[in-house]
Amino acid sequence: MAARVRKTAAKPRVKRCPECKGKGEITETVRVGARKGRATADEQAALCLTCWGSGEAPAN
Repeated sequence: MAARVRKTAAKPRVKRCPECKGKGEITETVRVGARKGRATADEQAALCLTCWGSGEAPAN
């Protein structure tokens, strides 16, 4: 009796988020000061608000 070959369905490729380019994170400029909030040269990582950190393009 011949062995059966199982075929697995390939997962569909999801589109990457245009804002974070599929990483799920973006960089934000650090702001200091209570009133004016002046920008500094430093940056910090932030969650991408377009895809909520998944890296996948949102369905419209």
